[in-house]
Amino acid sequence: MPQLKTYIVEDSPVIRESLIATLEELVPVAVIGTAEDELSAVQWLTRPSNHVDLVIVDIFLKAGSGLGVLRAAHGLLPPRKLVVLSNYATKDMRRKCLDLGADRVFDKSNEIDALIDYCGQLADGHSGNTASGALA
Repeated sequence: MPQLKTYIVEDSPVIRESLIATLEELVPVAVIGTAEDELSAVQWLTRPSNHVDLVIVDIFLKAGSGLGVLRAAHGLLPPRKLVVLSNYATKDMRRKCLDLGADRVFDKSNEIDALIDYCGQLADGHSGNTASGALA
């Protein structure tokens, strides 16, 4: 199973390191970069030499917003999966994220297992759409 090249945009060092350790231990994920603010993330993601399969974005960042990251990353070539992982995954925020190009939205407090399953599906070559649904 190939490793899923992943970029994480999360401002909390504790959450970021915990997420990296969890994903790399449980699914074939290789985190190849991180950012804690919108500008750094957008600059990295829009650099043509930086290729990833998956971008995991928090909504609230040290500076800027994950919404700005989604806006900038949506439609970039080659395509990559965009996932939001946030404590603020309300129905309205989920819809806004999906409208900005997110493929899925997960709540940090109770959907980490669903995120892990989703990453496993992507690594297996599936679209990741067989899980509980984009608005779940």
